[in-house]
Amino acid sequence: MPLKNAKNRVKEGLSMSKESLKEREAQIREQYKDVPPAKMIGMIAGQGYKDAMAAKEAGEPVGWCASNFPQEILETLDIKVVYPENHAAAVSAKGGGERMCNVAEDSGYSNDICAYARISMAYTEETDIPELNMPQPDFVACCNNICNCMIKWYENLARDLNVPFIMIDVPYNNEYDAGQDRVDYLKGQFDVAIKQLEEISGKKWDQDKFEEVMEISDRTGRAWLDATSYSKYTPSPFSGFDIFNHMAVAVCARGKLESAIAFERLAEEFDEKVKRGESGFKGEEKYRIIFEGIACWPHLRHTYKGLQGQGVNVVGTVYADAFGYVYNNTRELMEAYCATPNAISYERALDMRLKLAENNNVDGMLVHINRSCKQWSAISYEMERDFREKTGLPTATFDGDQADPRNFSEAQYDTRVQGLIEVMEANKQKKSKEA
Repeated sequence: MPLKNAKNRVKEGLSMSKESLKEREAQIREQYKDVPPAKMIGMIAGQGYKDAMAAKEAGEPVGWCASNFPQEILETLDIKVVYPENHAAAVSAKGGGERMCNVAEDSGYSNDICAYARISMAYTEETDIPELNMPQPDFVACCNNICNCMIKWYENLARDLNVPFIMIDVPYNNEYDAGQDRVDYLKGQFDVAIKQLEEISGKKWDQDKFEEVMEISDRTGRAWLDATSYSKYTPSPFSGFDIFNHMAVAVCARGKLESAIAFERLAEEFDEKVKRGESGFKGEEKYRIIFEGIACWPHLRHTYKGLQGQGVNVVGTVYADAFGYVYNNTRELMEAYCATPNAISYERALDMRLKLAENNNVDGMLVHINRSCKQWSAISYEMERDFREKTGLPTATFDGDQADPRNFSEAQYDTRVQGLIEVMEANKQKKSKEA
């Protein structure tokens, strides 16, 4: 059963014919025809937890999976997984982050460890919490194109819970693009991971289904990037913080047809708003910025209100777009997983930000120096300087955390945002005088 190179995504013999796929799509569109796209996206995310719980109750193996692990493998084998990063973000957004971090720290884990990891490890002890529950894992699946902390986090889970550990190592790319050596290295690991999951689940690999899943996942990725790209219009048809909420489906359900349809509908909704000159941003869009880094989930309301109340809209973020995987074959799939933001060269990472600024007509950039995500934040200071020098746009930083509320100061955030606004306003007045 080694993984074959699917040069052609659509071929005869697919286990789901084009006709049946069209029928399924028609059923989904009929089912959700009266449901707004944003609500549909939320329903898909919620269904993932329900499906995992149902699988666990039925005695099927359920896994905990890293967000950038190749979900195409799991979807092909129809193995249900939940995502500790998504779970930790949801728990912290609902106010449980500090409590869960304290549970982990009381068990001996350092405060310096990623807050997502601390919440995840605490959840192995506190298995029933008011914010959000998910089934305990029968295996864990890890991929380190996010960070190397992920390896020790998932190794620790596997050891403490005595479950299998599946690891795909994605090497850092010093070059701009992933070379053939990277792809060859990944292919061998994909094959091993598939064999491990076959043994765990008792299911056999279906190459034709894999190609179907790739086609749907590619469609989902393209639809997600299409939807987020509408922020290039002024005013933007949506608030950037809406994208933070929608991205959960881009993370955990890329291989599902419902997700592709939901994001296509979302893009269509944005397109109609642009044509009508409407915006989902509440208030006048005076300033347009890039939000650099992961959302500060425990203080999402304050960070949003601190911008929205002064007419600042987020119209670009690498964080959300990172889950828009697009490809045409197996090789391109592996190249895509080598191109996640934390696995690419600094030069390519900087170009991503510069492209956002150019395409989305931004006035500045707000940088989250995230105590938890050290790999991302470590380059943020240099990234901020280079971005400012190459674009001439103002930037500001604030200290925070993706899940631990203790590492954020409302006063500091408000002061930094106000300073950024003052410079953006001065730039606008200068351009107005020159015009």
